[in-house]
Amino acid sequence: MLGHLPVGKPRIELLRRLLGMIPQEDPRVVVGPKVGEDAAVIDIGDRYLVLTVDPITFTTDQIGWYAVQVNANDLAVRGARPLWFTMVLLLPEGEATERLLEEIFAQVVEACRAVGATVVGGHTEVTAGLGRPILIGGMLGEVAKEALVRTSGARVGDHVLLTKGIAIEGTALLAREREAELKGLGLSEELVERAKGYLLQPGISILEEALLAVKTVRVHAMHDPTEGGLSSGLYELAEASEVGLRIVQERIPILSECEKLCRALVLDPLGTIDSGALLLTVSPDEAEKLLNRYAEAGIPCAAIGEVIERAYGLRIIRKDREVPFPRFERDEIARLFETSSASSAQCPP
Repeated sequence: MLGHLPVGKPRIELLRRLLGMIPQEDPRVVVGPKVGEDAAVIDIGDRYLVLTVDPITFTTDQIGWYAVQVNANDLAVRGARPLWFTMVLLLPEGEATERLLEEIFAQVVEACRAVGATVVGGHTEVTAGLGRPILIGGMLGEVAKEALVRTSGARVGDHVLLTKGIAIEGTALLAREREAELKGLGLSEELVERAKGYLLQPGISILEEALLAVKTVRVHAMHDPTEGGLSSGLYELAEASEVGLRIVQERIPILSECEKLCRALVLDPLGTIDSGALLLTVSPDEAEKLLNRYAEAGIPCAAIGEVIERAYGLRIIRKDREVPFPRFERDEIARLFETSSASSAQCPP
C-alpha cells in the first residue's frame, strides 16, 4: 500500500502521470495542464485569454496581498497583463470575525490596484475543520498572440537569468510567521523587520520585470519558481522544455536576510518558496541587452547558467565540481511547518 503524500506540491513524476490522464480535446486550448506551465492559454479570436489558479496555504499574515501577487505572477510569465481576479476565501470556524474579513478584502483590493486588476467575483464562507484561513485565487488576463511566452520554450545554448534573488517570499513568510522563534534563536529585531519587508521590497511580484523582458528581447521561456523554491522551478522549466540545465552556484543571488533566516532555522534556500524571483532564458546575444536594461531599471538580475541537452539533466557547479542539482521532497517551509506540527502533537498536555 502506498504511503501518504507529504505536505506540499506532489513530485513532478506523479504530476506528469496525473496530468497525462486529462484529455485535451478542445482545439482552442493553446496551453493546457502540463508540469511547469504556470497558466492556461485559450484562443479567443484575435488574442489569447490567460488564466491561472493558486492557493495561499503557508501564511496567515497579508494573505490577500499574497494571493493576488502570486496569481498575477503566473500571468506575467506568459507576457500577459492581469486584469480580473476571483477568489474563494475559507475562514476557520470559531476564529472568523467581521474585522478579519474586512482586513483580507482590503488587502485584496489594494493588491489588485497595484497590479492593475479588478475583483470580479468569488465566494466567502466560514468552514468547519480548518486550522487557518485559506485563500484560493484565480487571475485572468490577455496577451497578444505574438507576445505569448511559455515555460516550454527554452533552447539549448540559452542563458538562464534570475531576477532579484531566491526565497524572497520564503524570507518574508518566515519572518512574519516565526518572529518569536527567530528572535529566540538570536536574530535581531532589526533583521527580522527587514525580512518582513521582503513582501514589498524587493517584493514578491515579478510583473514589472516580466513585462519589461518581453518588451526588450525575444524571451524563449519564463517561469515563476514558487513552492519548492529555485530547485523546483528549475526542474519544472527543464521538464516543460525537455532540456537540461547547468547552473553555477556562486552566481545564484541569495540576499543577506534570507541567508541568515534559513541558516537559523536549518533550511536550504534552494528549496524554499520563491515568489519574487523570475526565471527566464534568452539567447546569448540577447542576454547582455536584457541585463543592461534591467540595470537601467534598477532590477537586479544575474546570469546563473545555461541550457544544455536534456540527456545531461539538471546540474550545478560547486567550487569547480559539477554534480546533480539538489531536489527536495517538499518545500523547505512545508517541511518546517510539518515538523513543528508533529512535535506539537507529540508534546504531553
